[in-house]
Amino acid sequence: MQHPHTLQSVLKSAVAIGLLTLAHAASAQVAVIVNPKSAIANLSPEQVSSIFLGKSNTLPSGSTAAPVDLPDGSPVHEQFYTKATGKTSAQVKATWARLTFSGKATPPKELGSSADVKKFVAANPDAIGYIEKSAVDGTVKAVLTID
Repeated sequence: MQHPHTLQSVLKSAVAIGLLTLAHAASAQVAVIVNPKSAIANLSPEQVSSIFLGKSNTLPSGSTAAPVDLPDGSPVHEQFYTKATGKTSAQVKATWARLTFSGKATPPKELGSSADVKKFVAANPDAIGYIEKSAVDGTVKAVLTID
């Protein structure tokens, strides 16, 4: 028969490890990606924020940006906007509602998954998007990593 305190401490350790794993998964790195043929080598968080919040519609290369977004509520979406723009999803929605209503800008095109974002960016020279850093491969180029 096991001592009850031993079982209790094993369970507490298991729960702590599980919570740490969840916290790490929720804060995986996010990569801002562009087409591999793009002349852009890297972007600052400010440049990315400008594009994804409608303050700028051009890439540093001078071409018109074609930003693509992940669905609101996805963990990568939440982390991207919180870390890159300093805004919550609600604040981002409010910003785009104002810009769209005033006719000043069009929000990024929303795609269903990171795989869809990567495929779109790989096929469009002026596209910019974001995905989990672990999903970056030779079909796209990472220009900013967000922790």
